[in-house]
Parts: sequence; C-alpha cells; structure tokens
Amino acid sequence: MNKKSLKNLLSDLCTASGISGDETEIAQVACEKLKKYCPDARIHNGNVIGTIENPDPDAVHIMLDAHLDQIGLIVTEITEDGFVGVGNVGGLDRRWFPAQKVILHGKQEISGIISTLPPHLNNGDDKVQKMTQVRIDTGYPAEELRKILSLGDSVTFTGITGQLAGDRFTSPSLDDRAGIASVLYALDEIKKEKLPCKVSVLFSNREEVNGCGAKTGCYTIQPDIALAVDVSFAGDGTKGTGKAGEGPMIGFSPSLSREISHNLAFLAADKDIPYQYEVMSGRTGTNADDFSVCREGVKACTVSIPLYYMHTPVEVIDLNDIKFTGKLIAAYLRRCTEC
Repeated sequence: MNKKSLKNLLSDLCTASGISGDETEIAQVACEKLKKYCPDARIHNGNVIGTIENPDPDAVHIMLDAHLDQIGLIVTEITEDGFVGVGNVGGLDRRWFPAQKVILHGKQEISGIISTLPPHLNNGDDKVQKMTQVRIDTGYPAEELRKILSLGDSVTFTGITGQLAGDRFTSPSLDDRAGIASVLYALDEIKKEKLPCKVSVLFSNREEVNGCGAKTGCYTIQPDIALAVDVSFAGDGTKGTGKAGEGPMIGFSPSLSREISHNLAFLAADKDIPYQYEVMSGRTGTNADDFSVCREGVKACTVSIPLYYMHTPVEVIDLNDIKFTGKLIAAYLRRCTEC
C-alpha cells in the first residue's frame, strides 16, 4: 500500500459517520474494506468480523482489533425556539464547543452551529458551559426541525479531513480510524503469504462508552492472543507521550501480557521498525483490558499510534506511524510461533 492509497483509505474511513451506538455507516465502509482480505467479513451485532483461516487446527489464533466508533453528541431536546439540546457520547472537552460546526443525523443530514456569544457581548469571564446549556442552531424553526430530527439522533463534529504539511494527516475521527487503517495495512502486507497462525479481525463498536463491542466480539471470536490497535497521546516523548513519526507505542502494563509486549518490541528491533514504549501503571483504557478477561483469559497487548489533539475535531497523526504499525503487526503474524 503506497502513501496515496493510504491517504485515500484514511479519507474513506474518517468521512464515514459513526458515534458510539450508531456505527452503521462506518461499519459498512470498514466491512467492505475488510472483504478484500477476509471474504467472509460481516457485520455481527454492530461489530465487523472477518477471518483468515489456517488449515492447522492447533495454529495459534490471533485477533487484531481497532474500534469503529467516534466521540460525538446525542440529541436530547428540541426547544420551542428551534434550538437543539444535546448530551455527550464519549469523553468530550466542552471548552472548544462554542462556534463549532456539526452535522445532525436525522431523517436527512442537517448542518448546525453550536451557539456562542460574540466577544462584544461578554467580558471574557464566561465559564465553560454545562452540557445542559449547550445549544445547536440549525436555522430551522422548531415545527420544521421536529419533522426531520428526533430525540436520540446522532450529532458529529465536522472538520478538515486531509493532509497537512509533510506526512501529517488531520480528521475529527482518527481515533480510531487510524487503527483500522493500520490493521488493513498489515493485511495488505501479508495478503499473498501463508501464515503460521489463524487471524481474526474485529472492528469493534462502542469503545468510547462501555467497550461492549470488545466484550462481545472477543467472546465470539475466541482468540488466543489479541492486539488492540488504538491511538495514544503524541508529544515530546516524555510523561507518557509518544513522538509522532517515530513508530507505534507498544504497551507495557500490569493488565497486559508482558510476553506479548516483549515479543512485539523484539520483532520491531529485529526488523528495524521504529517503535516506542508506552508504560501504563494500571489499566490501559483500551479494549485490551476487556480482552484480558474474556472467557478463560486472552493474552492481550496494545499497539498505539501517537495522536495529537485527541477527542477534538482536529486530531492529527503522522502517516508513517500507520505504516510502521501495519508493518509491525504483519511481522508479528509471520513470526508468532517463534516469539
């Protein structure tokens, strides 16, 4: 997969809507992408699942996971004066809400703006609005709006999806469409190879709210090993951050398999794939936590892509980190019986 193909893949994934609990559109897009490598790919209880079989019944079974859903809002109220009240879906920072453009997914898509006072009318001392105070202006009067928008409808934040300078790429939903792209990159790397393992892919739903997709998907697939491919914080490489462009962050945590963490680091060094450590003192906050306790237990690890501005409409990654993450996953699938 060349850089142009990767950018096109990311654009297709990131422009598909899918807040937690309403992932239908992104699930359909991701399922079609996965069918290129796993012809049996299907949508099962909101998750996308596909498998590369192995004729050896004793072959180790590895699951690759990345989550489908993005953070967003849900419609809770349509006021008599035509404004839309909302609740949060996933972890959101209300400091950046004012004047953001959104799309409301009703019977048809509606553009909206989160209301804000102009600077002329406030003294600069305004406090951050509570979620119950947030209002979206669509321009529609209440009577018309109620014909096309209902309580419970999804709201997504809009933003630029495309390349910045160099190899940086921005979109509102790179968490975790970047992870999906990395898994697909890995599958593209090994598509003509005979692997020593059985491989299942899980593009899971509802990671941002309750990890339901991880629990049900892992229970369905029954893997021996699970890699949760997600994003983590980009920075200068200190205080738990990773440097963008310098490879995936391999997780080390009490809740993860130390064996798998070391194996991934060994392979990355052996194959000259740039990588970084991500040391966590407890739970990881990813699907790997749920995988570790699925059924009788699964050996789980995280492989994370450094991401700037997480859970905002302006998330940024380095395209090279998706490539390096995909190459590391492919190397692990090739060598899993030797690790």
